[in-house]
Amino acid sequence: MWAVEVVDLVAGDLDSAGIRPRDGEGLVGIVLAPFLHGGFGHLIGNTIPFLVLGFSIALSGLARAAAVTAIVTLVSGLGTWVAASEGSIHIGASGLVFGFATYLLTRGAYSRRLAHLAIGLIVLVVYGTTLLFGFVPTPGVSWQAHLFGAIGGVVAARVLHRSRQHAAAA
Repeated sequence: MWAVEVVDLVAGDLDSAGIRPRDGEGLVGIVLAPFLHGGFGHLIGNTIPFLVLGFSIALSGLARAAAVTAIVTLVSGLGTWVAASEGSIHIGASGLVFGFATYLLTRGAYSRRLAHLAIGLIVLVVYGTTLLFGFVPTPGVSWQAHLFGAIGGVVAARVLHRSRQHAAAA
């Protein structure tokens, strides 16, 4: 993300490659949007929670972190592509951040592991207010990416827990 922002600063307008709702060419933005930011302030605002929450997920293994990231990116991106205003461009890793947070919040409900419940409670205390305010429509902020990222986190917790249950039963 940081390297892309430096290239964007030097080379020009990479941000136009973000999610462009209901534009077929804008679908590529689903994969690119988390790497694109509207300046270093936007990037810094996403970097710290991305690293903290992502590291918390990675403690369960890199495969788990990759699976959560893929599910959240897809749900957040497709949801934004479908629901956001036509003619807009959506960039940033906040959809991933919201997805990581809700994954950590909800996985304890599915796994019933005390450690997961404790981490979810910590995430709620630290990021709860941010999560709530992220859903409020604000000019220049993609509440759609936040909302669908959060939905993606819940989906990831459910899907990954279900696949673990099926593996254990086999």
